[in-house]
Amino acid sequence: MHYLLALILPPIAILLAGKPFQAVFNALFCIVGFIFFLLGGGLLWALCIIHAFFVVHGRKQDKRTKEIINAIKDK
Repeated sequence: MHYLLALILPPIAILLAGKPFQAVFNALFCIVGFIFFLLGGGLLWALCIIHAFFVVHGRKQDKRTKEIINAIKDK
């Protein structure tokens, strides 16, 4: 679900991942990227989406790592 949101609305996906400052940064680049996208380019928009994918994936990886650490501590 978060990956789909990262594809459609990258700043919202980053905000839901718990990174508000990165979401603002991404939103600014998305606005500029969308303007360039309308003018015939799409590289900046694509970079916003890639950034959102990395943030969402990192959030999921952090959760997995915490679960592993807690499981080791419980032993």
